[in-house]
Amino acid sequence: MNVGRAVGVNGKSRLAAEIGQDLLPHQIVTLAFPGHQIPGPISEQLARTLREQTDAPVVLVRLEHTHGGNLSEAEARPELFLNGEFHLPAVLDKTEAGYHSLVLGIGIHPPTPPGIVSLMEQLSRHFRYVLIEVQVDERSTPWVSELLCRSNLAYVFVNRTPASVRQLDLLMRQARTPSQIGCAHVKPVPCFAEGESIENFDALIQRAGGSVHFSLHGCPPPDGSKPNQITGSGQFRADLRRLAREICGRLVGLALSSGAAKGFAHVGVLQVLEENGLEVDVVAGASMGAYVGALWAYGCNGRELERLSRELEARWALWTLVDPAFPPRRGFLRGYAVKRRLMRTIAHTRFADLVRPLRIVAANLSTLERVVFSSGEVATAVHASSAVPGICVPVTSEGETYSDGGIVDPLPVDVLREMGVGRIIAVNVIPTPDRIRCAIVAELERKRSNEPSARKLLRKLLPLNRQMNYFARGNLLEILMRSLHGAQIRMAEASCEEADVVLRPEIYDDSWLDYRNPGKFIALGREEAERHLDEIKALMNRTETFHEPKLAQETVATIA
Repeated sequence: MNVGRAVGVNGKSRLAAEIGQDLLPHQIVTLAFPGHQIPGPISEQLARTLREQTDAPVVLVRLEHTHGGNLSEAEARPELFLNGEFHLPAVLDKTEAGYHSLVLGIGIHPPTPPGIVSLMEQLSRHFRYVLIEVQVDERSTPWVSELLCRSNLAYVFVNRTPASVRQLDLLMRQARTPSQIGCAHVKPVPCFAEGESIENFDALIQRAGGSVHFSLHGCPPPDGSKPNQITGSGQFRADLRRLAREICGRLVGLALSSGAAKGFAHVGVLQVLEENGLEVDVVAGASMGAYVGALWAYGCNGRELERLSRELEARWALWTLVDPAFPPRRGFLRGYAVKRRLMRTIAHTRFADLVRPLRIVAANLSTLERVVFSSGEVATAVHASSAVPGICVPVTSEGETYSDGGIVDPLPVDVLREMGVGRIIAVNVIPTPDRIRCAIVAELERKRSNEPSARKLLRKLLPLNRQMNYFARGNLLEILMRSLHGAQIRMAEASCEEADVVLRPEIYDDSWLDYRNPGKFIALGREEAERHLDEIKALMNRTETFHEPKLAQETVATIA
């Protein structure tokens, strides 16, 4: 509902006085709706949310196609059309939500590049955030591509209709032509109606338009029926808050490190964040961090994560994760038992189904490059990211072979930076050499003072445990895991330098098989998060923005 107006003899000066002059840096964001979608609710809700998040001047500009050229005298006013140079009208509607609104007609002749530039320049002088909504068809694709590429950010909202996917393909093809430079910021956003099945839709979008960005859940059906049903959808509002925070440079990301059993500490950190109402927008993880992150992104809260973790405290529970490979030519364990355990909770969930966006890191064994999974089945991506080299059989999918993500990026902070995340909390559970040495010294002291003389003699005479037990210190699996951790330490510490807040739970032992004691690690994670709680809150409450995302150079993969 329009409840106010910015009106004056000189509309520009009145607008400047009303909304302020100091508007840099500004963001111009195009919202493109291919096919026959009804964009209104999405655009309006996003403008409303952006205004709430920033309290900065926001304008929503709707570019509407006219029909047949039969225009009333009022509709024929030059300032209400985007033909040639744009002139800011003297009247702009101000909505009840606090953002301004402007409707511009698109006539028979399409907007020219100078006209698009004029529109953006005029509005960016008065508004910090300019949202430009446009519906896309075959005729408008060329000039809409120009609009997308000249924006700071551009979202293409795609639903499951064939027309929508076809238009996405045409738009992205046009954006990739040599005449269009720097269009990597154009991001497909799949839209799903309440209860709609995802199936392979994310893979279809990826083939048509590149890597899937965020998703919107609870969207209205494409025919426009029940247009207001999404207003009360909690998941829809959460997804739009995430998009709004990306636009204003306030996304919060959480990077969860690898670390085998020590990764249970991630659960304790997540519990503290939830208990204090601290909302994280994106999660990225490697190996054990990918496993915990997948469960949390699926929707399991901290209490449920602890319950699932403590199931391993049962006497024989750990052995349910062991599925030996015969012959052990490529690894001792197949890893499918761990994957099945994850699928007990998330089943065949795909990335687009998740409550919050997730990125999973794995290593491509053929090229040795880092691969970031953002589409496809989540459990398969976690399986690939957790395939410890030498211990687990590498995972083959879509003709590529993958291994543990900790090899190439044990703490994926840079994955979040490349997404444009401006505020990053890193949880590093990989102990440093100094901490490991302290643990070794403490263990030796404990044994000297507490171990009975009879046991010492027996250990010297019958060292069978160290010689025959693959899971004892000093044997093959122990050497492989310690070697991997040694290679990860420097990479993880370098990633910590790129994060805004770093949590290092007080973990000194580097034992990888301590899965029977998840409670110990969860408590350590909680303690570390509580120690840094004020620092985390200060990070999330910062008002400055971040508008310089680094574009990913590594492969972004999908798993069918």
